[in-house]
Amino acid sequence: MSRDRLLRPVRRAAADHAGRPSRWALAALPLALLAACSSTPLPTWDNGATTRPATVAQPARVVPSAPPVVNMPPPGAVTMPVSPRPGTVVPAAPAVQAEPALPYSAAVAARFPDPATVYTTPGLAPGRTTFTTTAEMRQWLQDQVAAAARSPTVRAALVPIGTSQRAEPLDALVLTQSANTEASTLLADGRPTVLLIGQQHGDEPAGAEALLVIAREVAQGLLTPVLSRINVIVVPRANPDGAAAGTRVTANGIDMNRDHLLLKTPEALALARLVRDYKPTVVVDAHEYTVAGRFVQKFNAVQRFDGLLQYATTANLPEFVTKASEEWFRRPLVASLQKQSLTSEWYYTTSTDPNDLRVSMGGTQPDTGRNVNGLKNTVSVLLETRGVGIGRLHIQRRVHTHVVAATSVLQSTVARAEDLKQLKSFVDRDVSALACRADAVVEAAPTPTRRALLMLDPVTGADRSVDVEWNSALELRNVKTRRRPCGYWLDASSTAAVDKLRAAGVQVLRVSESSSLLMDSYRETMRSEGARQDVRGTVADGPAAGTVGGGIVKVEVALTRSLVDVPIGSYYVPLSQPLGNLIVAALEPDTQNSFFANRVIDRLESVGRVATVPTLRYEEVAP
Repeated sequence: MSRDRLLRPVRRAAADHAGRPSRWALAALPLALLAACSSTPLPTWDNGATTRPATVAQPARVVPSAPPVVNMPPPGAVTMPVSPRPGTVVPAAPAVQAEPALPYSAAVAARFPDPATVYTTPGLAPGRTTFTTTAEMRQWLQDQVAAAARSPTVRAALVPIGTSQRAEPLDALVLTQSANTEASTLLADGRPTVLLIGQQHGDEPAGAEALLVIAREVAQGLLTPVLSRINVIVVPRANPDGAAAGTRVTANGIDMNRDHLLLKTPEALALARLVRDYKPTVVVDAHEYTVAGRFVQKFNAVQRFDGLLQYATTANLPEFVTKASEEWFRRPLVASLQKQSLTSEWYYTTSTDPNDLRVSMGGTQPDTGRNVNGLKNTVSVLLETRGVGIGRLHIQRRVHTHVVAATSVLQSTVARAEDLKQLKSFVDRDVSALACRADAVVEAAPTPTRRALLMLDPVTGADRSVDVEWNSALELRNVKTRRRPCGYWLDASSTAAVDKLRAAGVQVLRVSESSSLLMDSYRETMRSEGARQDVRGTVADGPAAGTVGGGIVKVEVALTRSLVDVPIGSYYVPLSQPLGNLIVAALEPDTQNSFFANRVIDRLESVGRVATVPTLRYEEVAP
C-alpha cells in the first residue's frame, strides 16, 4: 500500500475530528480530559519503509573487564539485553532437565536449539529444577532498586499494588528518569510508559524469568538508555499463587486473564488500578502456550513457532490504535525475532473438546488483559512462547524469545514516543466524542475461514502443513449493535459496579439532587443460565460457576424509552470520556461478560441508557 493511500484515512479522520463543533464535549460535566475541545493532530504514518535496518549485538560468554559503552540505539534497532556484572564469567548453558516423558521425539527437540545467549536468574541457575520463587523474585526487584539508587539519573521503586489470595505481595517495579516514581510525576513529564506483565497463568513461567532479565537491563544494563524517552513498569509475576501451585488459575480457581473487566480476583484488580494510576501507553502480556497435548490429539502435529503474537481484537477498538499496534509494533517485533532465527505466527489455539477441529485466534471478548487494555486506548500486545506441557524443556530459548520481543517493544516505543503521545491524545478525544451520536457494537464474533497452518510432525520433526478451519479475529462480524447513549444511569444499589468502574479508571458521578432523565430502560424478553465461554471452552470462573445460580445470566432485551425520575444517591456514568468503549462492554446487559450477566448488577431495572445530555447536580465519586 502506498504511503499516500495509507495516510488518507488518517488525515480524513483528523480533519473530521477538527471540524466537530464543541457540543460533543459535555460542558456540564467536570471531565478534565475534555476541557479543551481542539483537535490533536495525528502523527505522520508510515509502514516502516523508512525504518533503519535492525542490528543485533551478540554478547560473548566471557564478559570483558570493562563495561561496554552503551549509546542510545537508533530507531528500529534491536539489541540483546544481557549485561552481567563486569569481570564475571557467564556460566555455560545448564543441561536440559530430564523429563519423565517428553511430549515429542528428539527430532522435534532438535528444531529448538538453545540460543547463544545464556540467561541467569535464580530460576535459571545451573542444576536448578524449579523456577524463581516469589521471594527470590521480590529480592531480585529490590536489588534493581538498590542498583538504580547508585545511578545519577535512574529512579526506581518497588511499588506495592496489592496482595494475592494467599497473602503474597504483588509488586510493580517502576523505572524512570523523572524526579520520582509517583504516577502523577510520570504523567506530568509526558513520557510514554510501557507496562510489562508476566505469568498471569501460573504454569507459564518463561515470561516471568524473562521480565527479571528486562528489569535488570533497564535498571542497570544495556536497556537503561530507553529511560531517556520512556518509562518502564515491570510486573514479572501477576499470579504468584498459581505459580507456587503450578496451575493456570488463581487460588480461587479463576482464570485471571479472563477477569480484567469483572475484576473478581485481587490480582486482576491490582493490575487494573496500576493501569488506572500510571496510564501506560503500551502494555505487553507475556504468556506461554500448549505445545503438544490436544494439537497432537487432533492434528497429529506439534506447534512449531517460538512466539505467537496478537494485539487487541475486540469490538469498538479505535481504528488507529489497531494500526499502530500492527505497523509500529507487531511488524518490527516479527523482524526482531527473525533476526534471532526465532519463528513467529499469529496467536492461535484450539478448544479442549477433542472433536472440535477448529483453530481460533485469541478471543474477541472484552475480558482478557489484551482486549480490556485495548479498550483503554493502549497498544496492547500479547506474546506467547511454546511452553505449557514441556516443563523446563527449551527454557533458555523460551526466555530468549520473550527477551527479544520485550526489547523490540521497548525500542519501538522509544522510536515512536512523540507519535504515541499524539495518538493517545487524539484517540482519547475521539472516543469521548462518540457519546450520543454513533453506533456501538454490543457483541462481535470472529470470521470463519480456512488456513494452512504450519506445524511439525511429532516423530520426524519435519514441517507439516495442516489445513484447518480458522476463526480470524482480525476481521470481526458485528452480531449486535445499538445506538450509543450519552451515558448510563445506575441506581443507588449499584455500588459494586461503581467500585469496579472506578478501579478501571472510569469517571462516575453521584446524583446530588433529584431530577428526571430521558432514558431507554431494558425489558427482558428471554432468559437462561450458563457458563462463560472462550475459544478454549468453558472459562474457569471459580467453584461456584458450575453450580445452580453460580453461572452467568443470559438475557435478550428490548428497549423502552420514557422519562424516569432519578433520586439522590443514584449514579450517572457519562460516555463522553476516554474509556467510553469499556463502559459499553461492562453495562450493556445482554453479553456474557457484562456486569449484569455476572451478577455484579442484580436487576435490569438498576441500569438505564440516558438518551440526552443531562442537566444534573452531581458530585464525582472518588477512586
